[in-house]
Amino acid sequence: MPDPNPTPPAILCAGEALIDMVPRTTPEGQAFLPLPGGSVFNTAIAAGRLGTRTLFWYGLSTDMFGDQLRAALRDARVDTRLCVPAERPSTLAFVTLVEGQARYLFLDENTAGRLLTPADVPEVPTEVAALFIGGISLVGEPVGGAMEALATKVAGDGLNRLIMLDPNIRPGFIRDEAAYRARIERLIGLSHVVKLSDEDLLWVTGPGDLFTQARKVLAMGPELVLVTLGAHGARAFGRACEVQAPAPAVTVADTVGAGDTFNAGFLTALAERGALAPDLLAQLPAEAVGEALAFAARAAAISVTRAGANPPWRDELG
Repeated sequence: MPDPNPTPPAILCAGEALIDMVPRTTPEGQAFLPLPGGSVFNTAIAAGRLGTRTLFWYGLSTDMFGDQLRAALRDARVDTRLCVPAERPSTLAFVTLVEGQARYLFLDENTAGRLLTPADVPEVPTEVAALFIGGISLVGEPVGGAMEALATKVAGDGLNRLIMLDPNIRPGFIRDEAAYRARIERLIGLSHVVKLSDEDLLWVTGPGDLFTQARKVLAMGPELVLVTLGAHGARAFGRACEVQAPAPAVTVADTVGAGDTFNAGFLTALAERGALAPDLLAQLPAEAVGEALAFAARAAAISVTRAGANPPWRDELG
């Protein structure tokens, strides 16, 4: 007999958690406010707030900033049982805003996350139906190798788990472009959903029209390629479908965390449709893909009306 109260599937977000040092003007001059952040961390927070069962894995420091990160995850109902406390400092990212767009200076050497190794990769609980990875945790070593090892492990465990990748490329953070490009191509090949901003897409594929660029990424292996276009919305390219969703008209405070919220919105929409599996994703009709895309765009639109990474709760989307 089927379980009348089955446990909802969970997603595992693996990747950077850091402190965004956000500029503030004070009577004494410019200061920086420490706020929890990091692209994968933000996705975990957003997914938890949207009601999806969410686990998080990364190196979390025992310092005051690590405590701040753990508290934010706990408040968003994100499970941190896989995170082993590390007696190393937290990563700091000093943020500047240029015409509403965030720019970052990362202080990441010898930190709790940066020094994760493939040997630290945890056993992934059976309730995890999807893995989300991305961000700057794919760039440096040894943490980049740890993230790739986790994705490889999940891809090969035979449990039909979905993998979603958002590389969230920061060209100024890359030291060995050839090695990084090779890693991104391998991870695209392991992933079922790849989300790229239009800038990321250009970096990955080179110049071209959007359709041609997206097809180049599809040829690397994923089932779906999602492209976010800021105020112009988002588009999804699949093997047999192409859909788009407009960006709701809102007053933008800043764009910090918008793409991360979009990722969580898309995964949440898949979870609510019972499609957090590669084979189920492949069978999803274009209409359902479009609805998931629109839901993700709506969640991101709420996020950009607020200062900093502050994704919405599920009841804010109706």
